[in-house]
Formats: sequence, C-alpha cells, structure tokens
Amino acid sequence: MKKIKAVVKRTIYSLLVLIGLSIIIFTMARMMPGDPVRMALGARAPEWVIQKTREACHLDKPIYIQYYFWIKNILRGDLGVSWLTRRPVIEDIKKFFPASLELVLYTAIFMGILGITLGTLAGWYNDTWVDNIVRVIAYIGVVTPSFALAIFLMILFSYVLRIFPTIGRLSPGITPPPVITNLITIDALIAGRFDVFFDALKHLALPMVSLAMLRVSSMARLTRSGIVDTSKKDYIAAERSYGISEQTIMFKYLLKPSVIPAISIFGLSCAQLFANGFLVETIFNWPGISRYGMDALLNKDLNAVIAVVLIIGMLFIIVNIIIDWVVTWLDPRIQIRVGSE
Repeated sequence: MKKIKAVVKRTIYSLLVLIGLSIIIFTMARMMPGDPVRMALGARAPEWVIQKTREACHLDKPIYIQYYFWIKNILRGDLGVSWLTRRPVIEDIKKFFPASLELVLYTAIFMGILGITLGTLAGWYNDTWVDNIVRVIAYIGVVTPSFALAIFLMILFSYVLRIFPTIGRLSPGITPPPVITNLITIDALIAGRFDVFFDALKHLALPMVSLAMLRVSSMARLTRSGIVDTSKKDYIAAERSYGISEQTIMFKYLLKPSVIPAISIFGLSCAQLFANGFLVETIFNWPGISRYGMDALLNKDLNAVIAVVLIIGMLFIIVNIIIDWVVTWLDPRIQIRVGSE
C-alpha cells in the first residue's frame, strides 16, 4: 500500500512539474526576439497574409489565451504544425526521435559498462598503476568537450585510418530493413539483415563514443570513490576476518552500495544525451531530435521548440522515477522521498 501511495504521489508531482515546464517554455518561446510568422513566410510575404496567419495561430491574442488554445490542442494530441518542415510536429517527432533513441540506447550501454568497469578496477586496485591510468582517462574525458572529441575521432578513424564511416545511419547503397521499430539495428536483426546491422553499428560507433566519454569519466570517478570509501567500512573488515573470499566481498557486499552514486549519474546522463547531443548529431549528420530541436530554435519554430523541450522534460521525469526505484532496490535503507512523508 505504501509503494502504491508513493507511485501516485510521484505521478502527481511529475504532472505538476510538466505543467510548470510547459508554462515556462511556452512563455520563453513567445518572448524570443523576432516575428515567427514573418520568419516562416519570408520577408516578401504580403502584410495581409502575415496578419491572417497571425490571427489563425492566435498570435494576435494575449499570451494566456495563446496558452489556452495550445494546451487544448495538446490534450487532443495535436502538437501543431512545424513552420520549418511544413509538417505536423507529431510526424517530425516520429521521424527524428527513433534515431536519437537508438543512439542514446547504445551510448547508455557503452558508458554504463565501461564507466562502472573502469571505476571498479580503479577502486579495487587503489593507488596502483591501474588506478593511475583510469584516473588519467577520466580527467581527459572530463575536460574534453563532446564536439571536440567527435571531430578528433572523425579525423582519426574516418579520414586517416578509414575504419568507420563519417555521417548518417547507413552507408550509401545499403537498403534499409523493413520499418518495425524505426531503430535500424533492431529492425535489421528482426529481418535477419545482419549486413545492415553491422553497418548501422559502424555508423553508431563514433557518435556513441563522442557522447559517452564525459559520462564514462564521471561514472568511473564516482564508482572508484564509492568502492574506496565502502572498503573502509567495518562490515567489510569483518567479512574479511571471517575468511570470505575477495571475489564474494567485491560482487556481493562492496560493489552494490558503491555504484549507487554512479547509477544516479547514469540515469540523468541518459536523459541529458537527448538534450545535449545536438552538436554531435550535427557533426555526424545524425537525423535526431536534438538536431531537429536546434534547427527549430534557430528558425523560431515555436511549435517544434516547445514539443522538443516537453519531450525531453518528460524523459527527465521518467528517468528520475526509475532511478529512485533502482537506488531503493540497491540499498533498501534508502526510501523514496514521497514514500517516507
């Protein structure tokens, strides 16, 4: 009963946060300099056409009335029409979101495995050459921007070594698999197109590493710090005195509580990848939602900007809820905040 109550409370709080986010981003979008209608129709559009369009979009009314019409359409599943692509925004989201989702999924797997592995090795072999190497890698990852790493990797592995392709999701001449999930690698596996699967993986490699390295460094440092601190606890010393093997101590008693901070960073980093990946998506010509949102922002495409921000906000909320439950499972002493009130 307590868990159900916690879920209900968290859902209500999340909806309130989402409503507040929609009000803030709607207001900020309307306050951006420039006339969105004139930008959409062009400088040569007649004034009467601009005025008619402004009236049709309710842009001639006070902002609270604009918000009323906008939220009314949202509740009906209508995100409006993009002035940049001339298509319904919901269709653009369906087109661009799967590419970002696929990139984020593989990036999350890569940074989760590599970050926790490096941090575990550094913590277990604390103050040895292994620890020093991992710390150097972590420092390099922290101070190197994703876009700079992306350019370096492209030059090295695409133009010098010619190992990985430079742009897009598939090589020219490769026929995409039948659309099932819109995730090319998954659709290729379902269709038995292993040539397409491996080609798509090669295209994912460089943008995946570019996005992941900063988060890998953070996760490695947090995991290392957690293992070093936890290994000094009295119960770890007691387990060693009982003759429990080091492998059992590591994987059953030491690692589980030590990765909690890294798991928290991991979840938030996955959501941030959707928001912060626009430069990497631009460099690799990746048709994702981050790049779409940035193009919409530069062209003051209000409907598209608001839709992208709301989707990313929803992802943050969902990830936060998942993180709370995972952390509680890892350490039952930690209670979900809404459940303990």
